[in-house]
Amino acid sequence: MHNENTALSLRRSSRVPVAMPILVSSMDGSRFSEVCETLVVNAHGCAIRSRAKLDPGVALQFHGKDGRGTTAQVVSCQPMESDSESWRLGAKLDQPQNFWGLQNFPEDWTLSLPSVLPKGSQLAVAAKGSLQVSRIQSEWSEASPQFSKEHVKKIVVDVVRPLHAELMAIKEKLARADANRSRFDVSLSSIPPELQEQLEQRLQQYLGPKVLDEARQQSARVLSATEALIDKRAIEVREEFQNRSTEELEFIEKRAHEISAGIVEHVREQLRDGVSDLQRKFVDGRDQLKRMSGELAESLQAGLNDEHKRRRADLEQLQSSIAAESAGLYEKVEQLDGRIRKLDESVRSLESGLDQRLSQMASDTVRNTRNEIESVADSMLKQLTARSVQTIGDQMEEAAGNMRIFHQGIIASGSDALKTKAAEALQDFEHSMDELARMSIERWRQRLASGLNTLARNLDEQFQLEVSSSGDISKS
Repeated sequence: MHNENTALSLRRSSRVPVAMPILVSSMDGSRFSEVCETLVVNAHGCAIRSRAKLDPGVALQFHGKDGRGTTAQVVSCQPMESDSESWRLGAKLDQPQNFWGLQNFPEDWTLSLPSVLPKGSQLAVAAKGSLQVSRIQSEWSEASPQFSKEHVKKIVVDVVRPLHAELMAIKEKLARADANRSRFDVSLSSIPPELQEQLEQRLQQYLGPKVLDEARQQSARVLSATEALIDKRAIEVREEFQNRSTEELEFIEKRAHEISAGIVEHVREQLRDGVSDLQRKFVDGRDQLKRMSGELAESLQAGLNDEHKRRRADLEQLQSSIAAESAGLYEKVEQLDGRIRKLDESVRSLESGLDQRLSQMASDTVRNTRNEIESVADSMLKQLTARSVQTIGDQMEEAAGNMRIFHQGIIASGSDALKTKAAEALQDFEHSMDELARMSIERWRQRLASGLNTLARNLDEQFQLEVSSSGDISKS
């Protein structure tokens, strides 16, 4: 249990929020490829934003914009809270590394990276060295062209560490070989102590520098071979990465061309289908419009014919009613003309009778009253004037009442179609009656004034004659 917790603690690393665009493509043949943006990264994986939903366990391949590449697997896929169309993918790197190229990263990233190699033969060392070289090459491809001394020292230490472990293994083998006895069966117990000290001194004096020189030369040869192997492997990895990037780029371009061609063909098919469907709908709509237009025209024609017949019948009925009303109106107008003639005759007879009565009253007044001629003349003049005005007013009121009754009868019997003409005719009639009444009154006033003036002159002349005759009588 303790070992499992230790392994989990070694696999974990601190998370760093970084927004970085990377090209994510699938490796299981689903042809998924999309430029995604990282949300959180660490040495073991990342969380990225994607438009596609992927199942856990799908193998992915990451490519940075500067040519870096690595592989990973999907461990989780959850919808984004801020965007319902996006997904939050959790991916775990197959090889823990600083794939993101961060210059400043947490210290536990260094502890999480695999740095200790197991001891083994030269073939195992070479294989592990090639893996280490590929890792270093990926780190070089991730980092910027300018490196610091500390970073270079760290890389050299990581490379030399397996070689140092191998040298320590060789030294242990040599120590075990020296500890074994040789075939000559030399007994150290038979060597005197003085000879033993001299042998030790000579060995230290002669063999120590040679062993150190041999070790230095061997270390130099191993280091040069390692450097050559590193350079060769770095070149091979770079070429392989370039070739692989070129192939993937060609595949992506080919896939993009295929997708674009498919999209264009699909759009063209949809456009053709849409145009044919639109043309078919247009033809159907045109036929339906023609049919509806014919039906509407027939219904409108039938409705117009019915309306025309109904309007014609109403017009004929109206014409007959107008003809009947106009005939009745003509009769009433003729009756009115007859009554107006009778009124004129009555006015003339009234004038003539008034003249005769005035002359008779004057002669009676001259004959009967001689002493009170002035008072009698004034009273007679006032009486005649009041009576004439009252008589004329009564006759005019009677004529106006008859006219109003006749006018109301004409208005009540007229129809809506003859209102305007009847109103105009009545206005003309009223105007003519007003003019006739005004002229009659004016003529009456003139005649009355002339009669009164004549009566006054006659009375004055008779009064003067009587005065003169009375004066002559008194003189005589």
